[in-house]
Amino acid sequence: MNQCTTAATIMSIATLSRVMMAGLVLFATAANAQTADRRAADAALVDRVKDTVIKELRESGAIDRAVDAGIGRYVERQRAAAAQRERAEAETRVATLRPVSQSRDHIRGNPAAPVTLVEYSDFECPFCKRFHATMKRLVEESNGKLKWAYRHFPLEDLHPVKARKEAVASECAAELGGHDAFWKFADRFFELTPSNNRTDIDAVLPKIAREIGLDKARFASCLASTRHDRRVAEDAQDAAASGGRGTPWSLIVSKSGKTYPLSGAQPYAVVKQLVELAREEK
Repeated sequence: MNQCTTAATIMSIATLSRVMMAGLVLFATAANAQTADRRAADAALVDRVKDTVIKELRESGAIDRAVDAGIGRYVERQRAAAAQRERAEAETRVATLRPVSQSRDHIRGNPAAPVTLVEYSDFECPFCKRFHATMKRLVEESNGKLKWAYRHFPLEDLHPVKARKEAVASECAAELGGHDAFWKFADRFFELTPSNNRTDIDAVLPKIAREIGLDKARFASCLASTRHDRRVAEDAQDAAASGGRGTPWSLIVSKSGKTYPLSGAQPYAVVKQLVELAREEK
């Protein structure tokens, strides 16, 4: 028995002793009294005992403790029920995840890796910038056991115009130079830019295109077109449908198809642990 339990027990015994003593005194008084209406006396005695007990319980704090404990249990039950509902809703949303495809998705790492991490990202998000470095390290250290699929989730409310245009620019890089060019663009963009809608896209986008060897005129023409807008919008819709509410939003998928949601730029150790858990899934 710990100290808290012992103290509470002693207090309860002391309280009960006082209440019992008060009741005995009242009963003794009533037994010695002569009255014409015994029923009325009994009723009055019950009321007096009740009032005495309630008074003792209030003064000892027992009522407050009981009420607090009851409220605490109620809150915990509500929290548990809410968490259960959230898990069920998350599982339902995750079931809608679009399957990863080599022809449709930008994949880094071994295409046949048993574990897949699907990331929905915003090029203007500072947390995505941090998570990008984490994911590069994880893929490089996975020995072919992890592949990373990058999808777009530009948050228009936070990063109007720029995030979407940067996503389109990365697709233009892929159009002109393949998936390798996409990843070169993404790596360089996160290295160069300050995030949070402070990027000078008119200067930075052509600079990156030039650095990774893309044709200047063709890149500018692609960027001015709208042919990649639909892809970016579809990725964002998929992110929201699968439960994404912010960036980065990721889903780790095991070989058996079990999915582990991952919200935010979690530390390397946390992501690695989830990836290992997915690897062990049969």
